Amino acid sequence: MNEDRESQPRVRVAVVFGGRNSEHAVSLMGAGSVLEAIDQSKYEVVPIGIAQDGRWVLASGSQTYAIESGRLPVVDESGTALALPSESGSLVALQPGEIPRSLGQVDVVFPVMHGPFGEDGTIQGLLEMAGVRYVGSGVLASAVGMDKAYMKALLKAAGLPVGPFVVVRDRDWRTDRARVLKEVEELGWPVFVKPARAGSSQGISKAHDVESLEAAVEYAREHDPKVLVEAAILGREIECAVLESLGDAPPTASIPGEVLVRGEHEFFDFEAKYYPDQMALDVPADIPAETAEALRAMAVRAFEALGCEGLSRVDFFYTPSGELIVNEINTMPGFTSLSVAPQLWAATGLPYDRLVDRLIQLALNRPAGLR
Repeated sequence: MNEDRESQPRVRVAVVFGGRNSEHAVSLMGAGSVLEAIDQSKYEVVPIGIAQDGRWVLASGSQTYAIESGRLPVVDESGTALALPSESGSLVALQPGEIPRSLGQVDVVFPVMHGPFGEDGTIQGLLEMAGVRYVGSGVLASAVGMDKAYMKALLKAAGLPVGPFVVVRDRDWRTDRARVLKEVEELGWPVFVKPARAGSSQGISKAHDVESLEAAVEYAREHDPKVLVEAAILGREIECAVLESLGDAPPTASIPGEVLVRGEHEFFDFEAKYYPDQMALDVPADIPAETAEALRAMAVRAFEALGCEGLSRVDFFYTPSGELIVNEINTMPGFTSLSVAPQLWAATGLPYDRLVDRLIQLALNRPAGLR
């Protein structure tokens, strides 16, 4: 059996990470876990970093993927520069003063990328145009999942419960601020203010009055000119991961888990998510069995409402009255081995290395192009 595997060419997987957004470091941390877990006897791995200025490079051996001494990792730009994938899925190396050379065809791309210009349908569109298979959701699901305003509208249209919110668009904030502030006041205080198209709790703050609201909106606008203001919901944060099934079976949901924030964090912010010992995941969540089953079913409905593929994480509020409210869906959730979605699947019986393999197999089995 081992001889048969050795006689077959390995599947070539390009693990792409980094990108031009505030979640650059988060992407590198996830990519480091994927590169460590991937089966090198089964897959030939090509690590590719996208620098903060948008350049693609073949990752060098000195690339750092973890937080070290409190410093967030960035793409090491000293690696070989790459051209974007061609129609055949081939990568081309570019060196100053040299003729471009092919690095060979890639069978599948694993984009461990978060936020704009990575998780929002942009790299997915590029790979679709190149005819290259890739891990995760397609263009539309990625774009809708990234934009929380459209995501909530679509979830609501699918009959899923979402909390009250107000969308603050750039022009309205600049030209009709009084009306916007009045709409937000009608939500009641406090409110959470966040960029409409960002993740990893970047740019999020809590406002208790009009004065703090204006400052919170300006802070969120540093990440995105489109801002979402949400009514604060009293409830426990319960999360559930959803995985596409091989073949024609429907997607499956993980065991739900509850996020517990430690320290003096007022909510599940960036430091609580990614710095050591700032959060804990209680899995399975201590909720009634019938509530857990209802939550899992709702998570699958959310996954299918957006047309997601691969893996997603769906976040809920569980209120004291027993109501479940969908907060959001993340089409490429944090993906270190200690991130919430992988931990939920590990507790459900699918450890991290097998989850990575499943996602690659799903991408390989998916036809390129329209589906």
